Amino acid sequence: MDEPIRAPDPPSPGRRRATLLSFAPLGIWLALAGLLGGIAGLGGFTFNYANGLSYLSNDPKACVNCHVMRDVYDGWNRGSHKHVAVCNDCHVPHDSIISKYAVKALNGFRHSYAFTTGDFPEPIRILPFDRNITEHACLSCHGDLVAEISHADSATPTDCLTCHAGVGHGK
Repeated sequence: MDEPIRAPDPPSPGRRRATLLSFAPLGIWLALAGLLGGIAGLGGFTFNYANGLSYLSNDPKACVNCHVMRDVYDGWNRGSHKHVAVCNDCHVPHDSIISKYAVKALNGFRHSYAFTTGDFPEPIRILPFDRNITEHACLSCHGDLVAEISHADSATPTDCLTCHAGVGHGK
């Protein structure tokens, strides 16, 4: 009636079950684990040393973690926008939280690379990608005021930063 439960047949000597560890020797797995651990450890140390969490905030003081931003921060501190806007209001997109943090991540990577390698101009210059974001930020706050002169529907809309490049930085 009821058949007894039997143990599975052992694998034949010529045919072993393939496992993840059987594809590479233990030394390779240890070296790979050490490499990945080193990368994660160095990345975590660098993120902590650079006050990485501060960049996720809206605090303008996060920008002066890098000494080359001190003049920009001081200018903003003396400027006309200090009481109405912080760095993120002008330098990251406003359309979604995803685009905001994607731009913060992209700029964070670019800035980290530039400052680590010393490959950046002084004074710092805004890139076309970031200039476009800032231009949209100007229009999101001042669009009604400048609607008649902005030529937003034109092939060559008015560029606020041509005349007002230093406004947010007190120049």
